[in-house]
Amino acid sequence: MSGQNLTNEKVPTEAAISALVDGIISGEHVITEAEALSLSQLDDKEPLYDGAHLLTHTLMGNGFDTCSIINVKSGNCPEDCRWCAQSRHYTTGAGIYPVLPVEESVAQAIYNRKQGVNRFSLVASGRSQSRKEMEKIVATFKAIREACDVHCCASLGLLSEENLRQLYEAGVTTYHCNMETAPSYFLKMCSTHKQEEKVATIEAARRQGMRICSGGIIGMGETQEQRIEFAFFLRSLGVQSIPINVLHPIPGTPLEKTSRLSEEEYLTTVALFRFINPTAYLRFSGGRDLLPISTVRKAMYIAINSAITGDMLTTVGARCEEDMALIKEMGYTTKKNTDWEIIKDE
Repeated sequence: MSGQNLTNEKVPTEAAISALVDGIISGEHVITEAEALSLSQLDDKEPLYDGAHLLTHTLMGNGFDTCSIINVKSGNCPEDCRWCAQSRHYTTGAGIYPVLPVEESVAQAIYNRKQGVNRFSLVASGRSQSRKEMEKIVATFKAIREACDVHCCASLGLLSEENLRQLYEAGVTTYHCNMETAPSYFLKMCSTHKQEEKVATIEAARRQGMRICSGGIIGMGETQEQRIEFAFFLRSLGVQSIPINVLHPIPGTPLEKTSRLSEEEYLTTVALFRFINPTAYLRFSGGRDLLPISTVRKAMYIAINSAITGDMLTTVGARCEEDMALIKEMGYTTKKNTDWEIIKDE
């Protein structure tokens, strides 16, 4: 399959989309940005959705990865990310508290593992973490690993390689650091740090032996072209897990009056992310509660094969029991996998 064939189509035909899918599945073709843009301009998106569905289930099987998070430290963040309730630059009413007691995090990890969740992550506000905060967080991860067999993940900001080594030795197998949006749009959303610093963090985490989870937020005013740019950026970083957050406009933040994405824009973005990152886990994340259940089901049909379940930082997410029932209904399995090993159909 030649990329030139689809690029030359003003309106890609179903046959051209099918050939593109076949080329991606066989490994003979990698989608180009021009092709992705062409797909995004289809009037009838169903062939795009069906193509993404075929990619998902052929290349990824029916395994569905689940994780839960606990906001282990909240608020008073010095960064000025325009979407974030925890920034000290904005008045949002978000909770402010130091690193939680070890026992509280361990209890939450045990509870979520009993609900069938595969992963558990400690998420902390702030650009980075102090030495004392890191000591407590590392102790927490060691206690969690002693208490249950859940995979441990961490999202703690821009850490040093030494900090990341400590986390890995404590049992953390995945490090999360969102790129947030396309490189061409990031500086409009945050001025206190750069994406290059985030890239340096995930590269350091990878050197320590950790897998990478990195995605971002759609619906912050970026264009569809920039969403495509963002998906290719994540592909260039070799990201294995991509959380796709939908902006939840929080009162007090600069984006509080941002218009919501249409359901079609959301589903199109999910499908394009699958074409561009065919073997990554695409993950329901923040803002999912803003979507109608019909759209949630459609996204799972198209390409979503992982989710953060439970409470979501400063906004309410979906309960584990409801998610597990939906995952089963949509034909997926949450059978515990080794760290992101692809689960093929039985």
